[in-house]
Amino acid sequence: MKKHIPNLITGLNVLSGSVALFIAMYGYAELAAVFILLGMFFDFFDGLTARLLHVKSEMGKELDSLADIISFGVAPAFLAHLLLRDIVFMGGEGNILDVGIGQQFLLFSPVLIPFFSAFRLAKFNLDVRQSHSFIGMPVPAHALFWVALIFAARYLPEIYAAFFGNAWVLVACIIILSLLLISELPMFSLKISGWGWKENKIQYLYFLTLIGIALIGGLSVILFIIPLYILFCVVNALINVAKR
Repeated sequence: MKKHIPNLITGLNVLSGSVALFIAMYGYAELAAVFILLGMFFDFFDGLTARLLHVKSEMGKELDSLADIISFGVAPAFLAHLLLRDIVFMGGEGNILDVGIGQQFLLFSPVLIPFFSAFRLAKFNLDVRQSHSFIGMPVPAHALFWVALIFAARYLPEIYAAFFGNAWVLVACIIILSLLLISELPMFSLKISGWGWKENKIQYLYFLTLIGIALIGGLSVILFIIPLYILFCVVNALINVAKR
């Protein structure tokens, strides 16, 4: 019986992502974002449970990837589409087929997210280098970026508008982050290995920087979680290259 528990938790990830999709179809972006976060919770605990119960399996690995493509690939694409729709139609309703080619491109551009996420997940399953860290951006981190923008648009409208209120900026984010999914950029895991400074230095510095931003800027820290993570990964990669 215990061997099925991690897969059941993974199934809850699938359900969370699917509910997020249905809710997003009706325009409830914030609630959809909450269910994506719930999917992240289940995604973390299915692996943890498998390790604690010593019931890892190839089926669980494949099921996890299938769950992730829904919760962290397709569902975030819906969030990105809703953000773009609000800009293109100025916060109102509109028909995607009644606008020009340029605006249709903007509105359809989020399809790149599940496309590249699928390739990312397939690569991750085959790449033995990614046992303790990542090569390329993990799909949950990518999804978290769009979740953060949804909450920023609602609770930090002025800051959101200043940085992401342009449709082409959002499209640029889609393209850049999608390419990062399949890139060769080494990206550290946010999991703490022990409590020592040396083996967790990059993680500690990252979290301390986020805390500093939160103390200064309050809720605006949500906009910096993923951009700062990418910046730290780039700097860390450059330092490692310089040491060779």
